Amino acid sequence: MAKQGYQDLLKPEVIDTVSGLTLISRIVVEGFTTGLNRSRSVGPGMEFSQYRGYEPGDDLRLLDWKMLARSGRYYIKQSEIESQVTVKFILDSSASMLHEEEGISKIQLARVLIATLAYLAQKQGDSVGLFALNDAEFVSIYPKADRQHYNRFLLELLKVSSGGKWPEASVSSKRIPNQGGKELLFFLTDMYEQDSEISSFIKSLKSAKNEVVVLQLMGASEMDFSYGNNIVFEDLETGARVKVDRQTAKAQYLKDLHQKLETHKEELLSKGIEHHIFRMDQHLGEVLPFFLKQRKNGK
Repeated sequence: MAKQGYQDLLKPEVIDTVSGLTLISRIVVEGFTTGLNRSRSVGPGMEFSQYRGYEPGDDLRLLDWKMLARSGRYYIKQSEIESQVTVKFILDSSASMLHEEEGISKIQLARVLIATLAYLAQKQGDSVGLFALNDAEFVSIYPKADRQHYNRFLLELLKVSSGGKWPEASVSSKRIPNQGGKELLFFLTDMYEQDSEISSFIKSLKSAKNEVVVLQLMGASEMDFSYGNNIVFEDLETGARVKVDRQTAKAQYLKDLHQKLETHKEELLSKGIEHHIFRMDQHLGEVLPFFLKQRKNGK
């Protein structure tokens, strides 16, 4: 998917406003869904779930006549006949999410991704909720499905600030309500943990009735180790500083990183949890298939 449309809007003065988040989300979602509707065939789990092909016995009143006129094919407005899905977004707001690349921090990118996914969800009639936390702050907005709620959702999302550390799993697990029904949970984090507090928290989210997706946000420089020759790394959560020689450290760093990412993926997959790396230089639209696939699985 080409990087176009929203790229010039990815600036703090734009994404730190409700109108800016709404605009970017609309551009990304409409561009993505238009592409799906124009495609003759889409892969498994990639269907735009607002529509499905007409089947004998379907109520003709649910046919989308505009789609018929444009494509010559019969489509049912699926969102009008399917049950609503509850979508919860959980945001890691610890200090490590302040890492910046190209003038945008991980926490700012996370806000844009959440706003975009929530925009698609509310367009399909789903209810969306937000839970953001670190060891000093907890922000929550319980799921609802109306447009007014989406605007309040964005206001609360913009209020989230990064600081401190991720709380112990015994604390964080109690902060997220489990209603026991069918839900889709997205957890946005950089997976920076002192011990295994984030990994343990993620595993505690999974139940037999829900779908859990972890989006691990990683900078391009973190993934590629594209730094200068002499680097000083600073731990954003502890303040510790370490001087590193790039040429000496790069090979070992990349080996350890890939091993760690693979371990995370395998451990979570064994629990039925999806784990995806989302690089800060990726197109925002690439996150939407994760939503559509898991929404379908959760039916």
